[in-house]
Amino acid sequence: MAHETILFTIENGIARLTLNRPDRLNSFTVQMHGEVSDAFDQIEKDNSVRTLLITGAGRGFCAGQDLTDRAVAPDGDNVDLGQSLEDRYNPLIRRITGLPMPVICAVNGVAAGAGANIAFAADIVLAAKSAKFIQSFANIGLVPDSGGTWSLPRLAGQARALGLALTGEPLLAEKAEEWGLIWKAVDDGALASTANDLAIKFASAPTRGLAETKQAIRSSWAHSLDEQLDIERDLQRKLGKTEDYREGVDAFMSKRKPAFKGQ
Repeated sequence: MAHETILFTIENGIARLTLNRPDRLNSFTVQMHGEVSDAFDQIEKDNSVRTLLITGAGRGFCAGQDLTDRAVAPDGDNVDLGQSLEDRYNPLIRRITGLPMPVICAVNGVAAGAGANIAFAADIVLAAKSAKFIQSFANIGLVPDSGGTWSLPRLAGQARALGLALTGEPLLAEKAEEWGLIWKAVDDGALASTANDLAIKFASAPTRGLAETKQAIRSSWAHSLDEQLDIERDLQRKLGKTEDYREGVDAFMSKRKPAFKGQ
């Protein structure tokens, strides 16, 4: 598929996905959803990919849904927004959270509506200090979607989640870090290099171990401590038989840098 609304490359184990509608603050249209889905198809088929880095072009990360897109514009007729979520946003969130590798999101500017919650779905979120996160749904009579009602209270607590969702007030990146919504807020000029360095780190890391760590932590909300202990036991049993575990231990004992294969 030729891409018009995103930039996408795979190189040296790193998939880079840039939302590329800067004139519209990278807001989503049906076309962009299709192109992002195609990028994920390629990632899932390419065994060389060991991490995904998502960012935005221009001065914003993503303003959520483009309300001028015909698929959601209420031009006299009622529009089924639930179908839009079922067909496009929900599959995207499931793919981000379920991808068997670390997903980094570099938030370079405003992240509003679904754009904010897509960012929060990533495993590691870095944000420029000038970036803002806005739950803008309240301003148009909607509820936070794209996992927002799930991620916000779990990351920031119920009181802060309700405050963000009901008021729609912007949350600055440094406050988002303080509240535990993102990993780090960095100087604007350092965002790209910081995200790139992290992607390089993950691309040479023991990918299976990172993938299992990601899923174990994400699924832990649904488990008791006893259940989670059993899950950890089973995962360690499986990972202890991998080449990367052998390599990691050998490198540690030999005091050398490990050469992980992601297997």
